[in-house]
Amino acid sequence: MSSENAVVIDLKFERREVDAALGHAFAGRQVLRASDREQDLSQARYAVVWKPEADLFKRAPKLEVLFSGGAGVDHVLTLPDLPDIPIVRFVDHSLTTRMSEWVVLQCLSHLRQVPAYSRQQREHVWRELSQPEAKELTVGVMGLGVLGQDSAAKLKVMGFDVIGWSRRKKEIEGVETFDANGLDEFLSRADILVGLLPLTEETRGIFDASLFGKLRQGGALGKPVFINAGRGGSQVEKDLVTALRTGVLGGASLDVFEAEPLSSDNLFWDMGNVIITPHAASASDVRALFHHVERQIARHEAGEPLQHVVDRQTGY
Repeated sequence: MSSENAVVIDLKFERREVDAALGHAFAGRQVLRASDREQDLSQARYAVVWKPEADLFKRAPKLEVLFSGGAGVDHVLTLPDLPDIPIVRFVDHSLTTRMSEWVVLQCLSHLRQVPAYSRQQREHVWRELSQPEAKELTVGVMGLGVLGQDSAAKLKVMGFDVIGWSRRKKEIEGVETFDANGLDEFLSRADILVGLLPLTEETRGIFDASLFGKLRQGGALGKPVFINAGRGGSQVEKDLVTALRTGVLGGASLDVFEAEPLSSDNLFWDMGNVIITPHAASASDVRALFHHVERQIARHEAGEPLQHVVDRQTGY
């Protein structure tokens, strides 16, 4: 089998899941493992990556298309020796659905006082707490790509008032939207802030003390809540800890962090008003990922344009 049509797999995923998915993918095409240091990658045309080896591009100099193993691509754009070839994001219904499920779950958890009830359960306390209706809360979704728009739509189904923000204004039926110039107004109306931003130079550290201080105070939850499943680099964690301790924020749900995995001594673990998940909000379905790559390779080899190509200027 010729290596000229080969696909390099360099995914820091669970090995068993990757192996199982490869059993039904890339028929008639050679699959090369970057983790095999003896493997010759020199003729490969395609690579599917998630946090790849630093020397991948030296070992595979003839790549034509690079496929990200997830929706985010910041782990790719900072790689040394990154060639000037198309980078394709993973966009798939399964990925989108998993993310919006997580976002809805977290919003409902804070609406229905799950952190407080969990604490009462541990302490054997029977006490009913105030729980507003979803329609009494405004959820601000920050980042209106595919994931943000689907999350906004499902939050509306649950009855929340939903507003959205993106750097450039987007028109979404039934959702009031804001652009960069309307950030302060957007924040002032949000009882729950959902972060679904890509990591770029403009969004790095955007969730800081100044931003948290602009969220709505005195709403139906009393204090605003911050939910982040975008990128850990977008949040300033020392500011977030302070906001949670001082009551600027009433709670948080965090799936991403500045450093992962989260260290065992991190302060977030023991904060009763924080829900933590291990970067699992929208874990890639490897089978869906490989089917997505197969479809894009077929387009490329048929002379059709690739879909979901990253704009390197914007970073997404």
